[in-house]
Amino acid sequence: MKVTLHHYTPLVICSDAIRTCWQSFDKSDNGGDVDRALIDRVGNKFKHASTLEHIVYNFYIEGVSRALLQELARHRMASLSVKSTRYTLKELKDEAPFTLEEKVRAEKYLVMTGVDIVDQMSLKALENLRIVLADGISNDRAKYCLPESYKTELTWSINARSLQNFLSLRSDKAALWEIRDLANTVYETLPEEHRYLFENSLKGDH
Repeated sequence: MKVTLHHYTPLVICSDAIRTCWQSFDKSDNGGDVDRALIDRVGNKFKHASTLEHIVYNFYIEGVSRALLQELARHRMASLSVKSTRYTLKELKDEAPFTLEEKVRAEKYLVMTGVDIVDQMSLKALENLRIVLADGISNDRAKYCLPESYKTELTWSINARSLQNFLSLRSDKAALWEIRDLANTVYETLPEEHRYLFENSLKGDH
């Protein structure tokens, strides 16, 4: 799994949005300690969380499973643009056959769980998919053979309010292990000066 932060909103945009309500722009320190405290006070302590929606983060996420993608799609206040299997399955078509001993080679395509029988079944499913593609079946039909462990990548945009909700739910020990890893990785990818907004959202070690 790899998470890259491509773009984020400067904190001063959020503090200016808050100051719009009281026309207190003259008290701004251009996103410094005063503005940071204002955002925390209004957005978190006073629970006017809609103000946090002015902060948006754009991530590129690589090497996650389609099982994780299904979980991610449940967070509706976010935008996802996902690698198309319909147009990219050709990358698998010309591979040599996969055997159960070739986990390392298969990791280009699969997220491994560390549970031998699960990973072996995923590898069998990958080989079945390769056979279907090699037989000339079109991608939009062949993709129905995709195992849940098949890797994908996506661009993900989410505002700070929704990200707090995401981190709170997905860093919990009850969350899917892979999306729990994603939640912690996303937090570590955030700009240092933004992390204070999310510290209380995280559960467990980080």
